[in-house]
Amino acid sequence: MVEIQQEEERPVQCMLVGAPEKQAGQGAIAELEGLVHTLGFEIAESMVLSRIEPTPSYGIGTGKALEIADRAKACSADCIIFDWELDPSKQRNWEKLASIPVFDRNEVIIRIFASRARTKEASLQVELARLVYSLPRLSHSYGNLARQRGGAFGNKGSGETQLELDRRQLEDKIAQIKKELEQVVNTRNIQRKQREKTATRSCALVGYTNAGKSSLLNALTGADVFVENKLFATLDPTTRKLALSEGSHVLLTDTVGFISHLPHTLIEAFTSTLEEAALSDLLLIVVDASDSSCVAQYQQVLAVLKEIHADSVKSLVVLNKWDRVADDPVLCSRRESEFPGAMHVSAKTELGFDSLLAAITEHLLGQEQCYLVPLERSDLVELVRKNGTITSEDWRETDVALTARLPAMSRTLALLAPYLVH
Repeated sequence: MVEIQQEEERPVQCMLVGAPEKQAGQGAIAELEGLVHTLGFEIAESMVLSRIEPTPSYGIGTGKALEIADRAKACSADCIIFDWELDPSKQRNWEKLASIPVFDRNEVIIRIFASRARTKEASLQVELARLVYSLPRLSHSYGNLARQRGGAFGNKGSGETQLELDRRQLEDKIAQIKKELEQVVNTRNIQRKQREKTATRSCALVGYTNAGKSSLLNALTGADVFVENKLFATLDPTTRKLALSEGSHVLLTDTVGFISHLPHTLIEAFTSTLEEAALSDLLLIVVDASDSSCVAQYQQVLAVLKEIHADSVKSLVVLNKWDRVADDPVLCSRRESEFPGAMHVSAKTELGFDSLLAAITEHLLGQEQCYLVPLERSDLVELVRKNGTITSEDWRETDVALTARLPAMSRTLALLAPYLVH
């Protein structure tokens, strides 16, 4: 009885298979290993293919496929995980060959998302992605099922297979979840419009998963967003007020982390969440300065931003975890050359927070400038109060001495231009 319980509690042992192009990167299939550990699996063995000869059956040569199946059996692996997408037919062929479950990187990510979902919206988004991913893979769950006949001969004809019935149920459930998500999106749009009425500027934290976005949000705003040193620790966008100088504030939003080859089913499911980045006034692209793959990760973030049409939003690059590299002059110099003009911060020690807040203030609220506004144009002062941030104002006999910040390219800034004190 004890042995059975120990067997049930034993972590899943998996064999990882990496694509050839991963050899060129630092730490072959390291990212897949991180995903697998996040899922709670243990790695029995890892191998990276030197080359791939595409074939219809397995996607690689039959000889190499047999070798992988034998090695999985030898290391007592419970499953095989490939670091690239497997189409449903190849997945079925692999499971017949190896006699154990076989899945790809996309399914690993979807499973992680499912385990991380906390709110109703995140649960719906992940469930939608999972169902869309599973729909073409239904048939490998059944094998050869005979058709079930229904109705009299010449009347209704043949009945449907169990597979067809389940497929229809899945399609109905997908449609239902999409309707529920539409309601959630409508609620989010209403909330966003209410925020827009207050003319409060917004800023979004984006970046590779585990770059420290949630830790940065917590440190800057005093929020209590869940933080863990694992991939995709948080899925739901969290918005908090960020206090700036002169009593002003902006809205700071933490978004879901990006990763290379993020499954399209997840991108589509998380559209409403990713919109928070596309509709922001400023993006803080958070990069883990201590990660040896940070340049490649940054490029992947830029690729995802382009895919969700957020590449035109103003952005600041923030090198987080700078405290981990500060004692290495060579590494510091390398990061500065790789990310010129980036902010150097640490969510742990609050290093560089003053400079970061000053940069956010200037980007979102505008540069601080002085104006002498004639009393007959005092209506402009009210416009500044509504659309900008007033640092100081001195009402005198003939004019108002005004020090204020106004967003660049705003109409109020253009109206005040004649009264600017150079």
